[in-house]
Amino acid sequence: MRNEKMISALGNCINHCNYCADACLDEENVEMMKDCIRTDRVCAEVCSTLNQVLATGYSDTKDLVKYCIKVCVACAEECAKHDHKHCQDCAKACRECVSACEAYLA
Repeated sequence: MRNEKMISALGNCINHCNYCADACLDEENVEMMKDCIRTDRVCAEVCSTLNQVLATGYSDTKDLVKYCIKVCVACAEECAKHDHKHCQDCAKACRECVSACEAYLA
């Protein structure tokens, strides 16, 4: 059951990060969104990797989950700096993913 909640939170985070990165490209000042786009892309990749590893049932995931938390926190902080709805939604999804990761490790 823990894996299902975690996989759901990861999927949600991946989707929001990918959407946010794409939406940032359409913003008026793309240069200002550069760090957000980059962080979104990395966060989506890390969450995707963890998602794939968890789906295999492999048990040694603690360090990868901790790294995922680190990247999701960084992405949430970066996205929270911007007022765009897609950035705020992404920050929320990242924070929810952090909570799921922390619960998974508990």
